[in-house]
Amino acid sequence: MNHYPKVAVVILNWNGRFFLEKFLPSVYNSDYPNVEFIVGDNGSMDDSVEFVTTFYPAIRIVKNDSNLGFAGGYNAVLKAVEADYYVLLNSDVEVSANWITPVVELLETNPDMAAAQPKIRSYYLRDHFEHAGAAGGFMDHYGFPFCRGRMLHVLEKDLGQYDTPCELFWASGAAFFIKRQHWELSGGFDADFFAHMEEVDLCWRLQLAGYRIGYCPQSVVYHVGGGTLPSSNPRKTYLNFRNSLFMLQKNLPLLEAVWVVFARMWIDLLALIHFIVQGKFQDAWAVSRSHQRFFLDFFKTAKKRKRHGPKVRPMGMYRGSLVWAFYIQGKTLFGKLDRRRFL
Repeated sequence: MNHYPKVAVVILNWNGRFFLEKFLPSVYNSDYPNVEFIVGDNGSMDDSVEFVTTFYPAIRIVKNDSNLGFAGGYNAVLKAVEADYYVLLNSDVEVSANWITPVVELLETNPDMAAAQPKIRSYYLRDHFEHAGAAGGFMDHYGFPFCRGRMLHVLEKDLGQYDTPCELFWASGAAFFIKRQHWELSGGFDADFFAHMEEVDLCWRLQLAGYRIGYCPQSVVYHVGGGTLPSSNPRKTYLNFRNSLFMLQKNLPLLEAVWVVFARMWIDLLALIHFIVQGKFQDAWAVSRSHQRFFLDFFKTAKKRKRHGPKVRPMGMYRGSLVWAFYIQGKTLFGKLDRRRFL
């Protein structure tokens, strides 16, 4: 590029001294010529802020008074950030020196592309994709997200099968590039999500507003995953199931939302029974609580629908059930899905 728009790499931290100490060196050594590094702190009680100010005095600290979650935390921090592009980066991500430029080039050459992600590999299994984003996010008709390179819990080895840039349904919040103008236009994350699936909701809303979401395989990062909540945490179960319902209610056409949410609740019931059979009673209770909260917030969520423009079909939605395809049809790899069923 002849012109390098300003990029702000913003890491949201909550009691994350270990990850900051481990991964800030790679981020700080990024070779993009017009970049600012910011750590947004979500009311940490450890010494992570002191660590950054002592060893990385050039990194700006923006403090929130309390833990506002991933969604609310970033909303608050980015109000204090001036840049052409925001890069929302998890604290447990290792990057290469040239990870920023390819994604910015992709977004600069596609004016109607609002957000994008790099290729995300596993930090511990470095030739495999990582759960939170892999080679780009998609979603089935019932609100279950999945990725090229990651179907439910199955991770693919990176053999170059996803080395072509493409459009996505959603870009991962682990390394999320977004043009500032589109962040502000969309209103940012829905703070009621607190954490998990807020980036899926945001990308859906951006698509409904007429913008595209992209994937840039020329940029590769390595993500630990589960740095704040492990994958088997009941709190995570609750947030994922609840936020899926919020998202479907907000973004689907009204009549479609009614029957899809109804169907999704029956699917969730099967998940609840599965947790009980496995002896995971707290996860089963988390699914039940997610439905209770959905109904308690029903009218609050319904009001958010009025803020969106005309409903259009977003790119990257799979017109079928991921659960059915995976467990019944045995399609455990992205490439096995019927391409005709994608919008």
